[in-house]
Amino acid sequence: MKVVVTTLNAKYIHTCLALRYLKSFTEPEFPVTIKEYTIKDPAMSIAMDLYREAPDVVGFSCYIWNIEETIPVLHILKKVKPDVKIVLGGPEVTYDVEHWFRRIPELDFIVYGEGEETFKELLEELAGEGKFRDVPGLAHRGEDGEVIINPPRPKLDLHRIPTPYRFPEDRPHLSRRIVYMETSRGCPFHCQFCLSSIENGVRYFDLDRIKEDILYLIQNGAKTIKFVDRTFNIHRTYAMELFRFLIDHHGGCVFQFEITADILRPEIVRFLNENAPPGIFRFEIGVQSTNPLTNELIQRRQNFDKLARTVSNLRDGGKILQHLDLIAGLPEEDYASFKKTFNDVFALEPEELQLGFLKLLRGTGLRREAEKHGYVYVDRAPYEVLSSRVLSFDDMIRIKRAEDILEKYWNSHHLDETVRFLTRHEFETPFDFFQSFGDYWEERGWKRIGHQLEDLFLRLRQFLRDRGTPHLPVIEGLMKYDYLTHFKHRPRSVWWEGMEKEERHTLLRRLAAEPATVSADFAALRLSEQELSKHCRVEVLPFDFAHYRKTGSLRREPSCLIVHYNPAEGKGRAFAVPMAQLGVHFPLTAT
Repeated sequence: MKVVVTTLNAKYIHTCLALRYLKSFTEPEFPVTIKEYTIKDPAMSIAMDLYREAPDVVGFSCYIWNIEETIPVLHILKKVKPDVKIVLGGPEVTYDVEHWFRRIPELDFIVYGEGEETFKELLEELAGEGKFRDVPGLAHRGEDGEVIINPPRPKLDLHRIPTPYRFPEDRPHLSRRIVYMETSRGCPFHCQFCLSSIENGVRYFDLDRIKEDILYLIQNGAKTIKFVDRTFNIHRTYAMELFRFLIDHHGGCVFQFEITADILRPEIVRFLNENAPPGIFRFEIGVQSTNPLTNELIQRRQNFDKLARTVSNLRDGGKILQHLDLIAGLPEEDYASFKKTFNDVFALEPEELQLGFLKLLRGTGLRREAEKHGYVYVDRAPYEVLSSRVLSFDDMIRIKRAEDILEKYWNSHHLDETVRFLTRHEFETPFDFFQSFGDYWEERGWKRIGHQLEDLFLRLRQFLRDRGTPHLPVIEGLMKYDYLTHFKHRPRSVWWEGMEKEERHTLLRRLAAEPATVSADFAALRLSEQELSKHCRVEVLPFDFAHYRKTGSLRREPSCLIVHYNPAEGKGRAFAVPMAQLGVHFPLTAT
């Protein structure tokens, strides 16, 4: 019996852990072939590739991001190979099982809940007597076509699952794709928008085996390992032990975790700040809302003061990259409330802030109470909310505009210094900047046309000029800094009119003759005037840039910004010195 398990990942770099669990649990009794595609691949191409495998059974792993792309594939496959058994599993089909049998006539079986043991027993029955009613966790069609849903399966003893991380065919791809790993299953919380709220209790894999698997992955080239535990730090001793282990054996690999920040102990934060190599840990922290009533309605326990303290301490430590999540559309979170939530969280200035929109997932409490909250949502996956009793569709449209600017101008890290200045000093709140610029972007029709890096700067400058923004020369100076330090090599052109040629030569001669005037680090570069011209970009800014970076306050004294490009460093390195200190004076043509 030829068995294929497959899925459509969101991106090529992703891998599906569920398929590997199925393979590890069913082999060697039933050899399993893994086939992975992406949601961008044409359905016909996927179906043809699966057909060439000549399968007897094809199992699809289904999620909200791939179910609509998966259905056309199995339609085609069943037409050209009517005898193939189609099996669906995964969170998207675990709930509303009868719905999926009604919608997909070609469907033979659904494995609901944890699938490893159920899938193996299904294969045993397909190879044997076909007593499908005896398989817990299985749904199937009876002889007269009625849907039969067998009783659920008890939770699996995780120690019975062989490792899914060591298949030889995965080894060549470890360096180019994200490896997903779980050290536990289950979640202690009951957030009503999340499927994890349905399962009670948390179970753990053997810690020594997890360590051995991590070492194997690192030694075989893995560059990114993402832990999919719903709350990695719920068991503080377990988490601390793994943090220590990863610090000692990371080998340059990056590790991502979902962290509940308000229960992350201060001693763990101190340990990470003191011992973690910069950049190897990335924390994803779900905040979702800071509205107390909203959190109460979704049964989400959260101490935002503690969360903010943890995030701030980790940010100040400079070792951990943090990605914070928000959800627009939660119960009783109207536009004004969401604006406050956004501002509360943006004030923490995480490296990334994701602004998501509520999805009413099948099986969740919020989907069951959709009518109570006046939810209008898309009928098919991913079931995104369009409006609620307190948030109109117009409000949603505006928030999406703000989200677009957030992605382009904050999460991209193209204009960090500029956006910090704007959100701290030029707009009443950070959300006002993202919202007003998003509205302006929409009015200009820029959403319908592409953009290059320079366009981001030019469009921001146009927006700021049109609204009559104060301190525009200062802001443009910060934009120049952000632009110049973005590049690995000296840019051949810039989006502003630079200084006169003679003024530039005057600066370069002075910098070559007296580099210590700038700093000891700059002098250590030992750059001649010719090397300065070739490997540096110099600009005059209308304020003391070094003083601003150090203190956060403006001093209106012109300064010279020097950006040195060394390809080995990855991007331009900036130096700054007051013009008066250089002893150079000429009109500020660059302002």
